[in-house]
Amino acid sequence: MADVALQTKGAIAGRTVRKKSSLQNMMRRKSTVAFLMALPLILLIAVMVIYPAFYALHLATLNKAMTKFVGFGNFEFLFKRDTFWLVVKQSCIFAITAVLFKALIGFIVAHFAHNIPANKQRKWRGMLLVPWVIPPAMSTLAWLWLFDPSYSAFNYTLATFGIGPIAWTGDAAWARFSVILVNIWYGAPFFMIMYLAALKSVPEQLYEAAAIDGANWWQRIWYVTLPMMRNIIAITTLFSLIVTFANFDIVRILTAGGPLDHTHIFATWAFRVGIEGSDIPLGASVSLFMAPILAVAAIFILRDVNKRGNEA
Repeated sequence: MADVALQTKGAIAGRTVRKKSSLQNMMRRKSTVAFLMALPLILLIAVMVIYPAFYALHLATLNKAMTKFVGFGNFEFLFKRDTFWLVVKQSCIFAITAVLFKALIGFIVAHFAHNIPANKQRKWRGMLLVPWVIPPAMSTLAWLWLFDPSYSAFNYTLATFGIGPIAWTGDAAWARFSVILVNIWYGAPFFMIMYLAALKSVPEQLYEAAAIDGANWWQRIWYVTLPMMRNIIAITTLFSLIVTFANFDIVRILTAGGPLDHTHIFATWAFRVGIEGSDIPLGASVSLFMAPILAVAAIFILRDVNKRGNEA
């Protein structure tokens, strides 16, 4: 009987080992299949992103005729130009201001949509997403009409209150305000939908516990909502910062960098000097200057996200 029991145990153990081995082999095969299925996307990213990035680095080291290697000569030339530093300043103001207001408005609107009865949320979410789903070039053309110096709908409305016409795109300060306003209008729905998804994942028990402890509305947001949403806020902010820094169509259509280059950002000025100015290497140098700025922002934001992940 003892021998039979031992043989039975051995058979069971053998089957368990074989099952584990087959499971491991299956997982290995699944990872291989997953890699092969993702391979076309990896190759597409390599062709569409990695190759142009390295080619831009190569272009930035050539002269205007692209026949001679000049090293960092294009960057040295840019650093001596006042317009370049004006573009750096405007790009930072444009991106940081727009992202901050998009995040704030998105957070407020997400709370508004979150508190709407469930049977009406779909309709409101659809309406609030309209600015984001419209192609930015098309929506910017509508804004261009609203800012038109002769037939501005905004100036017509202001005139009814006795306020004089405003040169929306003719004055440097108002032109900066206009491009930032349009970018906020276009990008705030993205923050709204991301924050709304994060709000849906916050357990209601936490709010109930905070209410029992006597927390008011603001304290519930500060001590419950924001800590639970910090990672999604950080990732969304980083993504929007990258997209806003690289924005081209809004500024190009609305002001074309004017007046007197006071609304140029990296993308539009790179187009001006590279395509319109027929200096492709210099335009590549301007566009590459975004990389270190965004890299520093990404390092700080992702390090904070990783730190919170390790603490959790």
